[in-house]
Amino acid sequence: MTAILQLSDAHIVPKGALVSGRLETSAALARLVGRITTIRDQIGPIDAVLVSGDLSDDGSPESYVRFKSLLAPLDLPVHVIPGNHDNRTAMRHAFVDLLPVSGPLNWACRVGDITMIGLDTLVEGQGHGTLSGETLAFLETALAQANKTPVLLALHHPPFQSGMRFMDAIGLTNRAAFRDVVAAYGGALRIVCGHIHTMMVAEIAGHIALSAPAPCSTFAYDRRANAPVGYFTQEDGCLLHRWEGEFQSIRIGPAAGSGPFPF
Repeated sequence: MTAILQLSDAHIVPKGALVSGRLETSAALARLVGRITTIRDQIGPIDAVLVSGDLSDDGSPESYVRFKSLLAPLDLPVHVIPGNHDNRTAMRHAFVDLLPVSGPLNWACRVGDITMIGLDTLVEGQGHGTLSGETLAFLETALAQANKTPVLLALHHPPFQSGMRFMDAIGLTNRAAFRDVVAAYGGALRIVCGHIHTMMVAEIAGHIALSAPAPCSTFAYDRRANAPVGYFTQEDGCLLHRWEGEFQSIRIGPAAGSGPFPF
């Protein structure tokens, strides 16, 4: 059995700053990490943490130092990919032992029984994401080398439309190219992403794709043409992906309610 905890869209900023003048994102992440820590015996062993982008809100070196300190209580290996708010140079420096020294921040590694692949969709200075030709070639090679073993594949921008117009306007620009590559994979493949601050499930070329919630805020699922552009202060949780002959993905909420009560 292999278990990967997926966190996404923490949007950490230097101490004393607030995101959008309102959100204290570090406190929100600390609360979620505390929640995970208290239920470790319930959910079982975790092999690694996967962070699917937007670790930082401003791309500052200080924000990455703070992010790492907030995750330290988990005492787990951490694997990261960039989101549209991240900065490649600062992120590469913060995770120098994990990320490639040049080019896109793509990587592939073995974690327990699965191959984990991280893709860089960042277009610095822009909200939308793109898989460069180099990244698509990397993905094709990584899947070939996985050789039909179970794969957990991560990218920040969802490879599907969410229905939220303001987020789809800054979505992944070449979803069809991504679909063409993953369609050829013959093994078990689970695709995970972030960006839209809500959990959503879709199908990409026969493979399940999930977006993770965010610890600091949520976006409303609102398909109206005049839907307001903005966020809600509701803190949300994370996802736990387990492989035990097949994939299982579980949402972990940011807080426990009262109970359990007998039926």
